[in-house]
Amino acid sequence: MDRSEFRFFDRLRVRWAEIDAQRIVFNGHYLMYFDTAVAGYWRALALPYAQSMESLGGDLYVRKATLEYLSSAHYDDMLDVGMRCARVGNSSIRFEGGVFRRDELLVSCELVYVFADPQSQTAKPVPQQLRDILQGYEAGLSMLELQVGTWSDIGQDAQSLRTQVFVAEYHQGADLAFDPADETSVHAVARNRLGVPLATGRLLQQAPGVARIGRMAVSQALRGSGVGRAMLDELLRYAKQRGDREVVLTAHIDTITFYRRAGFTECGALLATAGVAQVEMTRSI
Repeated sequence: MDRSEFRFFDRLRVRWAEIDAQRIVFNGHYLMYFDTAVAGYWRALALPYAQSMESLGGDLYVRKATLEYLSSAHYDDMLDVGMRCARVGNSSIRFEGGVFRRDELLVSCELVYVFADPQSQTAKPVPQQLRDILQGYEAGLSMLELQVGTWSDIGQDAQSLRTQVFVAEYHQGADLAFDPADETSVHAVARNRLGVPLATGRLLQQAPGVARIGRMAVSQALRGSGVGRAMLDELLRYAKQRGDREVVLTAHIDTITFYRRAGFTECGALLATAGVAQVEMTRSI
């Protein structure tokens, strides 16, 4: 088993609570590492797990878990846990994983899940949609569909996501779900391969050559998976294509690092608006 065999990795740092009397990671914790990586793998597929399983009419139950120990991890080691879908059978899905310290394989695993009816827990065939998504991801395909359009084109999905994030989660005003500027803005929506909207944002013309990105909302379950960055890049691409030279936005304090990684820099002081700390940011395109 080699690192190059994996498209997905989950990175972690070994915590003090995970080592045993031998001062190495207790063997049982590796199963937790792999289970956590499986959860990250579903995010890489752009599939919010519970919602996706419900729409597919089933759920996954562990049938078999096998671990092989080759070497030990220690406190403060940085580990990369690789996970891949090795086979999709009639009703079973087999995953293979490896815990790596740099290029050294420490522990390998095989996890076998059965797709089953949640009520009776009896096996049923893996849906073709899920089979295609798993095989497509391992083949290197994109898990997202990005659409740019007008409010009449994609406003329903955008408004639903904004309501979910701004109103229900952040307890902000309902006016953030829709305002008159939406009618003249360019909008983007990212959907997964089941057609579920996961992220949205809009692009206004603030001044000649200057665009403003706003109303960025990403489904909570998919934050940190790259969905928001893919949609932001699509809005930046559109702005550059239409001739804008600069893009500005207002970032909440918990999203500043996200925008810095996308090339934005702060251009003002941190201010509190309606009880939320925000800062203006800008970048050239």
